[in-house]
Amino acid sequence: MLGATGGIGGAVAEALAARGWIVRGLARDPAKAAEGWLGCTGHVEWQAGDAMIRGDVVRAAEGVSTIVHAVNPPGYRDWHRLVLPMIDNTIAAARLAGGARILLPGTIYNFDPAATSVIRETSPQEPRSRKGRI
Repeated sequence: MLGATGGIGGAVAEALAARGWIVRGLARDPAKAAEGWLGCTGHVEWQAGDAMIRGDVVRAAEGVSTIVHAVNPPGYRDWHRLVLPMIDNTIAAARLAGGARILLPGTIYNFDPAATSVIRETSPQEPRSRKGRI
């Protein structure tokens, strides 16, 4: 699980763990990440690593069937430069894990909020921002 300390990633990790899934979370500081889980339903196994380091992601994905990629650069800084290498690391890890599935929560950046009030799978992708164009 990449991004288990974030908003969407944390919610997904908690829901999976509460339903009996074994969740392995990658965190730069596993002890700090584990503190945020006190009192939560379910359990996450924390492993030290960084989503920007391919070897860390590959190691965390050993033996998994699914990788949740819910990670973004810290504070969204350098998003344009970091987001694609992070997903590339996840794709490589999934391949090396024997074809693990990747769950990638969607983004809204690629839609024009003025033209698309409700997003559907058929909604046109007309980004109006730098992040949407990426």
